[in-house]
Amino acid sequence: MVSEAQQRAKKKWDDKNKNKNRIYRYRSYARKFIRDLATNDDLKELDELIHNRLNNSNE
Repeated sequence: MVSEAQQRAKKKWDDKNKNKNRIYRYRSYARKFIRDLATNDDLKELDELIHNRLNNSNE
């Protein structure tokens, strides 16, 4: 059971950090997809997307 003070603190943090929460959630979704659902074709496509993104970030 979580105290009311902890609930208020969590809500306050969530309200101040919506973007961080979104990033954490999407990262979790991506990891779950890769770990549990992705086919070999999906993994190859993701690998290509990641390599392209890394190469473009160097420019």
